[in-house]
Amino acid sequence: MTGEKKKKKRLNRSILLAKKIIIKDGGSPQGIGEPSVYHAVVVIFLEFFAWGLLTTPMLTVLHQTFPQHTFLMNGLIHGVKGLLSFLSAPLIGALSDVWGRKSFLLLTVFFTCAPIPLMKISPWWYFAVISVSGVFAVTFSVIFAYVADITQEHERSTAYGLVSATFAASLVTSPAIGAYLSEAYGDTLVVILATAIALLDICFILVAVPESLPEKMRPASWGAPISWEQADPFASLRKVGQDSTVLLICITVFLSYLPEAGQYSSFFLYLKQVIRFSSETVAAFIAVVGILSILAQTLVLGILMRSIGNKNSILLGLGFQILQLAWYGFGSQHWMMWAAGAVAAMSSITFPAISAIVSRNADPDQQGVVQGMITGIRGLCNGLGPALYGFVFYLFHVELSDTDPSEKGAKSNMANPTDESAIIPGPPFLFGACSVLLSLLVALFIPEHTGPGMRPGAYKKHSNGAQSHSHSPQGSGAEGKEPLLEDSSV
Repeated sequence: MTGEKKKKKRLNRSILLAKKIIIKDGGSPQGIGEPSVYHAVVVIFLEFFAWGLLTTPMLTVLHQTFPQHTFLMNGLIHGVKGLLSFLSAPLIGALSDVWGRKSFLLLTVFFTCAPIPLMKISPWWYFAVISVSGVFAVTFSVIFAYVADITQEHERSTAYGLVSATFAASLVTSPAIGAYLSEAYGDTLVVILATAIALLDICFILVAVPESLPEKMRPASWGAPISWEQADPFASLRKVGQDSTVLLICITVFLSYLPEAGQYSSFFLYLKQVIRFSSETVAAFIAVVGILSILAQTLVLGILMRSIGNKNSILLGLGFQILQLAWYGFGSQHWMMWAAGAVAAMSSITFPAISAIVSRNADPDQQGVVQGMITGIRGLCNGLGPALYGFVFYLFHVELSDTDPSEKGAKSNMANPTDESAIIPGPPFLFGACSVLLSLLVALFIPEHTGPGMRPGAYKKHSNGAQSHSHSPQGSGAEGKEPLLEDSSV
C-alpha cells in the first residue's frame, strides 16, 4: 500500500510539472501576446511545409524500401495511419477540453513530425513510425478547437478559411522547393531542412503560442473525468440513420471520399513510378492543381452556388470527379494527367458545397452534430481508402522493377507493364469512378431545402462547457475545403 501511495505521489508531481511547463503559475498563459488565429496559422504552415519538402525524397525511399509491393505497402501504411487517426481524434479532442489546447498542439505536432529524421537513419523505422503516428496525427482537430476558443461564431468561417488557405499554401510551395533542393544538393539536405522546420514548429508552440482555453473553462484537476461519449469515434456514425436527409448526405460523402482518400495516398507515387513523371514535374503538378483548386473553391464555387444552386453544385462536382478518376484510370501519357488534374481541381468544389447544404438546413445548435457525422465518415475513409487502393494495385500487379523512374531518358509510359495494367494503367481509379457514380445517384435524392426536416428531435447536443469547443469545429466547412492533400506525409 505504501508503495502504491508513493507511485501516485510521483505521478501527481509529474503531472503538475508538465502543467507548469505549459501554463505559468497563477494560470496566466505562457506565450507571446494574446491567443490569436495567427498562432494557429503559423503552427499549421510549419508542420505541413516540413512534410511537403519530403514529397520527392519520400517517393524515392518508399519504392527503394518496398520494390516488390510498393503500392500495397503504401496503402497499408497510410491505411493504418488513417484508421488510428479516426479512432484517436475524438479522444484527443475530449482530453484537450480538460488539459488545454497548447499541450495537445505540442503533442500532435511532435509525434506527427517524429518520423521525419528517420527517413535517412532507417527507412523501415521511418514507415513504421509513420503508421503508429496516426494516433497523434490530428493537428487539424486541435487547431480548429483552438480557433473556436478565441473567435466569435460569426468570425469562425473566416478564421477556418484562413487556416485552410495556409495549409494549401504550404503544400503548394514546399514540394517544388523540396524537389529543387533534392536535385541540386541531394535528399539528405532536404531531410535535415524538414527536421529543422519541424523543430522550429515545436519551439514556436512552446515559446510563442499562448493557451486558448480559459482557466475557468477547465476542470480544477487534470484527473477530472471526460465525456467518453464524445471520445467514442463511432458515436457520430451511430446517429447517421436518424434522418433520411442526413443518411443520404453521409452515403454520398462515403462513396465519393473513399476513392479520394485512396488517391491522395498513392497518386504522386503513381505519377512517378507508372506515368514516369520526374520529381520536378510531380512538384509542378502539385503546385498547379493546388492553385487551380483554390480558385475553384473560391471564385468558381461562389458563382455556381448563385447560378445553379447548392445541390446542383454538388452534382456537378461529383460529375467532374467521375471524369477525373476515369481519365486517371485510362490515361498513360503526361498530357492526359495534366488535363485530368485540371478536372480534379473542379471536382474539389464537392465538399464545400456539401458543408454549405448542411449548414443551411440544420439548426444552429445542431451544426456540430451533423457536421461531426460527415467528419467521422471522412475520417473512416482516410483509413479504408489507402488500403483499398493499395490492394487493388496489388491485385492488378501494377508494380515496376525499375527503381529510378525519374532517370533522364525514361519513357513517359509504363515500363514492362503486365497485360492487365497495359489495358488499364490505373485500375483503382476506375473502381473509384464507379464508387463516385453511385455517390452521384444517391445525391440526386438529396432535397435542396429540407427546412425542419434536418432537425430531428433525436439529435442531442452533446456539449457542456468547454467540450463544445473541441468538437463543433471539427466538422466545420473548412474541413471540407482542403484543396489538395490530407493530413498525411504524401
